[in-house]
Amino acid sequence: MRRTSDPGGDAGAAAGELAQLLRAGPFHLALRAALSARGLPLHRVQHRLASRGIKVGVTSLSYWQQGARRPQRPESLKAVRALETILELPSGALTRLLLPAGARTEPGRPTARPYPALLAAGDAVERLLAELEWPSDGGLHTVGHHERVRIGAGYELTGRDSQHVVRAHRDGVDRYLAIHHGDPGCDPARVEVRAHENCRTGRVRWHRETGVVVAELLFDARLRSGDTYLFGYGFEDGTGGRSSEYLRGFSYAGGQYVLQVRFDEAALPVRCRRFSQSGPGAPRGEVADLTPSGRHRAVHLVETGVRRGILGIGWDWE
Repeated sequence: MRRTSDPGGDAGAAAGELAQLLRAGPFHLALRAALSARGLPLHRVQHRLASRGIKVGVTSLSYWQQGARRPQRPESLKAVRALETILELPSGALTRLLLPAGARTEPGRPTARPYPALLAAGDAVERLLAELEWPSDGGLHTVGHHERVRIGAGYELTGRDSQHVVRAHRDGVDRYLAIHHGDPGCDPARVEVRAHENCRTGRVRWHRETGVVVAELLFDARLRSGDTYLFGYGFEDGTGGRSSEYLRGFSYAGGQYVLQVRFDEAALPVRCRRFSQSGPGAPRGEVADLTPSGRHRAVHLVETGVRRGILGIGWDWE
């Protein structure tokens, strides 16, 4: 009996191989298979990256798919995330293969929203996280977070404190990276990190131009998947200019968030309001006026089911 070739079968086998490589790696073989599946030569891939403002040489791309080098610098990791779009892959499909095997998220688990999509200084945050060798999935998600912000007599953010409950979604997690973004004029070198209950301060890095501080908080225990952990920490600032809002970005959906802003009796705002945003520069929605409590001079918001994006409180001084 004469046999004929089955192009559809070849394509199906290639698709199956790509799916397997995206699940288990290694990165360079998964990248090579994705490039082959889309039929894109490296010079065209380079051109598409350049159209997104990302500069990567053809030689670097070739080294990546050969396994001679691995993307590590923030700009290279940015290119890998763009490659996922160019090669029509699920978000995080390639970047997760660059993590240590124990730090990879399970297939189908929602990936964290990248910091540039949450913070105006997101690129600086990612550079500091890379210095601390922190994976995009830190292995923790928030169950509950109660944050207290203090505004001083000079209209400045003097500090903030957090009571944080997290749950591990992989084994071996023993730290958390807390991020502080000061107001314009902030001197991050003078910002003090305070570890309260159930943690201690590890490495601290900052980015002077943006006023970003990233602090490593070391737990008193190594968590297993499913474990919860409660810890407290804070930042003493007071180095920035006049403060007019406080906001927090959320990479993952879920959990409860409580934000309280308390004002010095010598600096009371004329109006306060809560708001939400999908990202920096996006229109603000869910705007609602907040009335400070008379004796305690504080306003707050409570979000019982956090969505990915930004929540915050803003105020007017006059």
